[in-house]
Amino acid sequence: MQEWLTQTAANLGRGIEAGDICPVALTKTYLDAIDEHPHRDRIYTVVTHDRALAEAEAAKARAANGQRLSLLDGVPISWKDLFDSASIATESGSDLLANRIPDRDALVLRSATAMGAVCLGKTHMSELAFSGLGLNPVKATPPCIHDDAAAPGGSSSGAATSVAFGLAACGIGSDTGGSVRIPAAWNDLVGLKTTSGRISLEGVVPLCLKFDTVGPLTRSVEDAALYLGMLEGSHGSDLRGATLAGKRFADLWTVAQQDLAPEIASAYSKALEQLRAAGAEIIPLEVPVLEEAMALSAVLFTSEAYGLWKDVIEAAPDLMFPEILERFRSGAGFSGPDYVAAWAKLEQFRMDWDLATAGFDGILCPTSPILPPNVARLQSDHDYYIHSNLMALRNTRIGNLMGLCALTLPTGVPSCGLQILGQPDCEEALLRIGAAVERALA
Repeated sequence: MQEWLTQTAANLGRGIEAGDICPVALTKTYLDAIDEHPHRDRIYTVVTHDRALAEAEAAKARAANGQRLSLLDGVPISWKDLFDSASIATESGSDLLANRIPDRDALVLRSATAMGAVCLGKTHMSELAFSGLGLNPVKATPPCIHDDAAAPGGSSSGAATSVAFGLAACGIGSDTGGSVRIPAAWNDLVGLKTTSGRISLEGVVPLCLKFDTVGPLTRSVEDAALYLGMLEGSHGSDLRGATLAGKRFADLWTVAQQDLAPEIASAYSKALEQLRAAGAEIIPLEVPVLEEAMALSAVLFTSEAYGLWKDVIEAAPDLMFPEILERFRSGAGFSGPDYVAAWAKLEQFRMDWDLATAGFDGILCPTSPILPPNVARLQSDHDYYIHSNLMALRNTRIGNLMGLCALTLPTGVPSCGLQILGQPDCEEALLRIGAAVERALA
């Protein structure tokens, strides 16, 4: 049964379908692994034993009667602590929301449950989701799978580590500037950033509503496709026959390859070689407006975040980690006209991006330019924290600013992810590309 903890969600679902895996036994195996794990309380905020077992029993009955709701019916997953869950605290990693207990599940949680998902519990995250590092001295900081002293990536830190440590078959997270893709990359997982507006944010604690998205962190591209479907109440896209033959990719140079850690530069170069060997054409690309777009990040993200949270924050600022507090408060320095003007510029830059990238099947770059930074130093060195957070988010933020869907895949080199940027609302095409890339990198 221990081998179940490292299998893909799709293979677990196939095992249930074949009668080889009992959903109750599978769920108990996960719950036991969580309860016995030394990092349990650094990864999970709460483990929902009773709910998980009740949902597993229902899945078992459906399987016995040939009435399974989806391939993933009966497979246990975790949820980031910003998805409302009925009668269970949802605090978004912050003492500002201590003992906040919703009376109903978020819409995506209801959708997944209706497709047979088993909820194992809620996972730790960066405070109010406003950091790409996963460091949270207020609640808990999960460990990176490769280094207990390193940051796990955020803000979906627990979502990633729950999967990486074999404590969930998938983690559902959110991505505003990279919060699915950074922890996925640093923990050698697949992470899908969906297009803004595709998946409902009803019952999801917000950070920046114009950029917030929901997405899965998984062990395979197939799993990501299946969980995208589950979150929407469908069965996911068909990845059969996906190939790189004849596919044309851009190797993005503007901004994305500046100051890369040597290990990341090497892993990325090798990955491109593997894609070429599988039949892909890869062409260097510069998109000059990207630098101007990136410069708008401060006004766009911090203005909205502080606008949404100002009253709550200023009622009890001492409850916050000072670095996160400072980042929120920086939004107060921009005016309404600043914000409106920045959005007008960004809309033009998005059109420029679309023109520059229209001829490609995907845009490639390293997911993160840096490796996971040291947690102790992040807490003691302000400049190191600021630099690490900005660098961690730099490449992923391209996808959010340009309004794209995006996928990160492991390259085989620890904590070195490969990012594929797709066109808005083209997740199905992106996932087919991702499936072919995954095979090429294997």
